[in-house]
Amino acid sequence: MSSFAFIFQYIKQHKKQYIAGIITLFVVDFANLFIPKITGMVTDGLTAHTLDMQGVARYIVEILLVGAVIAIGRFLWRYFLFGASRNIEREVRNGMFEHLEKMSVEYYNEHKTGDLMTRFTSDLNAVRMAIGPAVISAFDASVMAVMVVCQMMFYVSVKLTLLAIIPMLFISAGELYYGKIMKKRFLERQEAVSDLTDFVQESFSGVRVIKAFVREKAECAAFRRSNYRAKEKNLEVVKLQAVVMPLLDVIIGVSSLITLLYGGYLALIGEITLGRFVAFNQYIGMLVWPMLACGDAITMFSQGGASLKRIQEVFEEKPEIFDREEVEPVERIRGNITFDHLTFIHRGHSEPTLKDICLKVEAGTTLAIIGRTGNGKTTLVNLLLHLYNTKPGMILIDGRDINTIPLKTLRENIAYVPQDNFLFSNTLKSNIAFGVEEEDMEQITRATQAACIHENIVSFPDGYETIVGERGVTLSGGQKQRSSIARALMKDAPILILDDALSAVDTDTEEHILKNLKENRKGKTTILIAHRISTIQNADKILVLDEGEAKECGTHRELMGLHGIYRDMFEKQQLEAAFEGGNV
Repeated sequence: MSSFAFIFQYIKQHKKQYIAGIITLFVVDFANLFIPKITGMVTDGLTAHTLDMQGVARYIVEILLVGAVIAIGRFLWRYFLFGASRNIEREVRNGMFEHLEKMSVEYYNEHKTGDLMTRFTSDLNAVRMAIGPAVISAFDASVMAVMVVCQMMFYVSVKLTLLAIIPMLFISAGELYYGKIMKKRFLERQEAVSDLTDFVQESFSGVRVIKAFVREKAECAAFRRSNYRAKEKNLEVVKLQAVVMPLLDVIIGVSSLITLLYGGYLALIGEITLGRFVAFNQYIGMLVWPMLACGDAITMFSQGGASLKRIQEVFEEKPEIFDREEVEPVERIRGNITFDHLTFIHRGHSEPTLKDICLKVEAGTTLAIIGRTGNGKTTLVNLLLHLYNTKPGMILIDGRDINTIPLKTLRENIAYVPQDNFLFSNTLKSNIAFGVEEEDMEQITRATQAACIHENIVSFPDGYETIVGERGVTLSGGQKQRSSIARALMKDAPILILDDALSAVDTDTEEHILKNLKENRKGKTTILIAHRISTIQNADKILVLDEGEAKECGTHRELMGLHGIYRDMFEKQQLEAAFEGGNV
């Protein structure tokens, strides 16, 4: 789909507003033609002494009526056309956000947040200018120019008109070339602004790391380089405008000079009257606006076209994860999970992250997954959430291929505590109740008590109404983890996944949380990912991943008896604990 076809589908939805605005604009342009004509007739009447005070009063009333029509018309076409462009901007932004919400995790791994933010703001604003003010300028310029030229030819002089508009033909030819160059330079500018936005966002998010490593000066230097590039790309746009606009003024000045010289000559020899000469000069002045407006319209169309291309790129990206034709409704998920020769390769990687995983987890079972960092533990649960696609038959839930279960149903029945413990900049109450429809305070309290965070929350001055700040910045790491656990427990889902969710809490708190989970999760499936064996040793089944392969599987006792990877990890952690406790 072309960029024009893409935006036209939105314009069609507001065609009534556009038609009304253009009709009103036409009326205003037509009304403007009468003022120079009335001025000319008054001038001729006064010069010839054929106009009395009554006649002057009549012309004044006519000018006032024309002025009223112009004033009302200008309000209406702004209301219709600007309103339509604002509505389209809102609809495109809504559509873009909804589309991005459907995109897979891989998409966000490959696209910078700053670039996406620029498309949401600066690019959309440029598109709005193109479908609003630019449309007005283009229509107004073309209609006004035709009307004025016709009036100049038929009311004053054909020869004088043709001579006066010759320089303006060069403007039309030059502006077409100007538009092509401007589009390219504006696209480069937007890319530079995107890079700058992304740099700022990343620096602010990582400010603690920057300070910890004393990299403030280095970050400032890098920012200055990015900011300099953005400035240079902006200057390239400005320089082009700075060259074109003076040239435009020169050409308009030449046209005005021709009018004064040749028009004055025609008035002196009596070929045209003084009043018509005055009217002609006013008409020339009215042609200046269309020429300037045409330049502005080309600039806005060029910038809007470049930005529209960037926005269209977002819409053209197809979601990788979606409900396929074979999807069938599911009444209830019990929590039986089967991994059948599961193999998975991340996009852009040559080696599989997971290799031939075979495992059955009965409903109500607590499965623990342990292994060194980067061995596929998080990937395994992400596949269970269907955040990535797998081949048919590799993951079964209650005996059904995960690809045949509706995404909404699947994810509603899985509660998930991720590694990064993301919290929104809202109240603690809203964050904990994020996954449910209603903020039931009794239910929230039960969840926070089970997660061992209730006592902390009530000690805060604002309690559950405490604003956690961006990404939960006002909370400690352990408090964020426990708040995330409470949020997951609120769903009371058949499947609960805790991805290293207890790493930031002390051992006593960990023990209490695990005890509460055992009591609250009877008959429901729980998946624990951890690095500490103390966290998972009481699980019903423990899976040991190494280099993406299921090396060992069994209970704590069974794995200890194998004298393999698990026992080796256990003994190392015991030694580390003894060393830290001062017993060695």
